[in-house]
Amino acid sequence: MTPRTRALAGASVALLLLTGCVPDKTQVSPGEAGGDTSAPATSDGGSAGATGVYEQEVTWTDCDELECATIQVPLNWSEPDGPTMDLAINRSPAENPDERIGSLLINPGGPGGSGLDLTLSLTAMAGDDLLAAYDIVGFDPRGVGESTPLVCGTDEQVDDYYLPDRPLETQEDVEAWDELNAQFAELCSAGSGRVAQNVDTASAARDMDVIRAVLGDDELHYLGYSYGTQLGATYAQLYPENVGRLVLDGAVDFLLPGEEVGIQQAEGFENALTNFLRWCSTRDECPLDDDIETAREQIQDMLASAREDPLFTGEDWELNGNLMVYGIVVTLYDEASWEYLALAFEEVIDQGTGGILYTLANFYLDRDGGTGEYLSNSQWAFTAINCLDVEPEEPWGIEQYEDLRATMTEASPTFGWWFASSTGCQNWPWTADEHITSLDAAATVGDRILVIGTTNDPATPYAWSESLTEHLDATLLSYDGEGHTAYGRSNACVIDAVDGFLVGGQMPDSGTEC
Repeated sequence: MTPRTRALAGASVALLLLTGCVPDKTQVSPGEAGGDTSAPATSDGGSAGATGVYEQEVTWTDCDELECATIQVPLNWSEPDGPTMDLAINRSPAENPDERIGSLLINPGGPGGSGLDLTLSLTAMAGDDLLAAYDIVGFDPRGVGESTPLVCGTDEQVDDYYLPDRPLETQEDVEAWDELNAQFAELCSAGSGRVAQNVDTASAARDMDVIRAVLGDDELHYLGYSYGTQLGATYAQLYPENVGRLVLDGAVDFLLPGEEVGIQQAEGFENALTNFLRWCSTRDECPLDDDIETAREQIQDMLASAREDPLFTGEDWELNGNLMVYGIVVTLYDEASWEYLALAFEEVIDQGTGGILYTLANFYLDRDGGTGEYLSNSQWAFTAINCLDVEPEEPWGIEQYEDLRATMTEASPTFGWWFASSTGCQNWPWTADEHITSLDAAATVGDRILVIGTTNDPATPYAWSESLTEHLDATLLSYDGEGHTAYGRSNACVIDAVDGFLVGGQMPDSGTEC
């Protein structure tokens, strides 16, 4: 979520949900974690003063096919020896101990995605050389899942914040949205205490250095997808001396101005929709018109109609325009899911109902559409983390939002209205103690960083991989294809290049295309 607009989460495993792999994510109690200061954390390696967390021992227990543990990290890195919070980690040990290099820390993106869930998935899709050489280590970042979690009210209160259509058309609408943000933040504070003020990206990156140290690794080897690239780049900026081999897949250029991030992401999803329409037009059973622009207008008409008159779904919630957007875009993360989108449009056109799109929207939200229960806290963790990472700006009036909506609609005729239909993080009461505004220190170790960009990635446009590569003075590997991220869902060329770097230390030539 950028300062002025909505944004869509980027998680490499988002579409695993569409195959039925919905994990049971049990949240633990936030307990008594607390502590709050305004002094910035030091950037001298982070271990100075944090004696307790850096010297702790890890106790592993068996958890199904993996090993699991819980470690402690400072609640507020401005007080490294102050109150702590839980950080849940798991691992799949290296398959060939004789070839073991160390630990490979992984993150699926989001922000708010569960790294614990990614570990087992990665062991099923990674290259054999990688699995032989590394312990694959997942973690739920601070505030997420089985780590000390962010709690933001009841399922019904979360629904009321995320699900309705709320047009942003008048100054009163702007003020109402700002008040909603403040009220939702208060729910997070009431449910989580001061955890809600300390789930920012810089703090999560400092936690990663604790993980590195307690696992006994001198250097951090890391594979991060989507928002996980922001987390990895932040780590490299804070701890360049500890960087081992970093792979950043589906890059986020978080140094871009917030509005530009929203515009480029809106363009990315519009382009992905265009590619879906081209694919659909070649199929005899495509429910949409064969002409691409006519088909696009059909979808825009569906969205406009759903905003005015939501569709029957068979569940308590009808399919409004907001939920229809979620249902459409979740299938654009991977071309293997376009079939679901075609079926969904067929239902709307032939039956006038929105059951499939409603189900798809709930996959995106990690929500049980029948009971209304959220299966994880990823949705509100996404909001809180992004809003803490934003530096406060002067509030806008309706005229400025109208200009933004016009710009967004030009970038994305289908989704632009949605991206400009909230006030983003305005009126969020907290900001992080530490904001990363430069990657100069990270660039000093850019020869250890491989960035991967997918040419038609909707969630993290290819241009972001190009610009992040430039910021980091890193190497760019390109996957010429559809969907979000590349390693583990693209082709053998990507697997070989990444494994060759992580395992063999052989960086591919910058500009290599797969």
